[in-house]
Amino acid sequence: MEQFLFKKVDSINLALFRIIFGFLIACEGFGALMTGWVKRVLVTPEFTFNFIGFEFLQNLQGPFVYVLFVLLGIFGVMVMLGFRYRWSMLGYAIIWTVVYLMQKSSYNNHYYLLMLLSWIMVFLPANAALSIDAKQNPQISKKYVPRWVYLVLILQIWIVYTYGAIAKLYPDWWNGTAIKIFMSGKKNYWLIGEFLQKESVHIFMAYIGVYFDLLIVPLLLWKRTRLGAFIVSIVFHLSNSIIFQIGIFPYMSIAFGILFFSPEILRKRFLPKTNVYKSDEIEKLKYQTLFILVASIYFIFQIGLPLRHWFIPGDVFWTEEGHRMSWRMMLRARNGYMTLYVEDKKTNQRTSHDYASLLTDKQRAAVPRHADMIWQLAQKIKEIESEKGNDVAVYVDARVSVNGSPYYQFTDPSVDIASEKWSHFCPTDWIMPQPDALKMKAER
Repeated sequence: MEQFLFKKVDSINLALFRIIFGFLIACEGFGALMTGWVKRVLVTPEFTFNFIGFEFLQNLQGPFVYVLFVLLGIFGVMVMLGFRYRWSMLGYAIIWTVVYLMQKSSYNNHYYLLMLLSWIMVFLPANAALSIDAKQNPQISKKYVPRWVYLVLILQIWIVYTYGAIAKLYPDWWNGTAIKIFMSGKKNYWLIGEFLQKESVHIFMAYIGVYFDLLIVPLLLWKRTRLGAFIVSIVFHLSNSIIFQIGIFPYMSIAFGILFFSPEILRKRFLPKTNVYKSDEIEKLKYQTLFILVASIYFIFQIGLPLRHWFIPGDVFWTEEGHRMSWRMMLRARNGYMTLYVEDKKTNQRTSHDYASLLTDKQRAAVPRHADMIWQLAQKIKEIESEKGNDVAVYVDARVSVNGSPYYQFTDPSVDIASEKWSHFCPTDWIMPQPDALKMKAER
């Protein structure tokens, strides 16, 4: 085990990955500013839907967020150059975690992955080679890193892909229904729009999506299939970038391939005048047992967290409980609408509430589909009314459609949601039972 984890191996893979990773996260920071994402999601809204329990982050909302994203861009460039690497990577990890926890209306599993990777990179000696740090400080300049550095990154990636494949094993994915809905919004794409509407294309994409996620890491690990798998990965992720326009993450996924190639190949392609580091020596850590314990706990958590919806009553496709941070990516189309009522507890007078005026277009589309966001909106409205001197109950009549199904009753309209407590560990009892029609559809 010690030889497997701590053997000294060439550092070229990690150094190249750090350069690309730094470039991409810099693009994420500066790009979010230039495209207006920061303004739309974190500045313009009257309030953002933070992860419950992190309400204090609302104090950062507003123009100050621009500063945070400028810092993200700067830290990304510093990571790419390997300049003050530890501090710049730590700064990026902290700020990105804050940004991730600040809002959910633009939730994306890839944002969660970037948070995890950022924290992992903080602890890796990624500036040991091809960095300004290594040039300025010869003591950290090394041609080798311990093997566990690569194993941690590869295992994290493998978990993501594997759960991504498992989540797709349901009827509406296999029969192309989900893909058809996704592609319906791409009809006006130049050159490929009409092609993306074909049923045969939907079925092909559905099967490719499952088998790619399930097999890509094993195929990259095996030397005989590595090059072919990497080429497929490039085509797959570039196609995703063109069709879904999901920012840096297709390119980040391509960059993962660098971790699998042999140092001989990478040095021949990028540093042909340098020699490959080869040794049977091991590099022990000062607190080796503690490291193994912490790493084991982390990966047990990463493997266990996506399984939590199996222990929550109800189908996750209906309740959404256990959906986030579970690698359930590009999986289903979910739409909703709702009517919200406010009732004065003194007079029992009930009126419909114009909640839409409190939200942006993106938030108005997201809130009716998610119980936690409905609960947060109810709390916000109760708070606003309380500031006016009114003690109110808030009732929500929300209806949801999954993968083009009819709209079904999602919330119990007789429950005062503003008076309910939120629990991260108990099921939400004011979510209505899944309709039988959706159960039958899921079981086919």
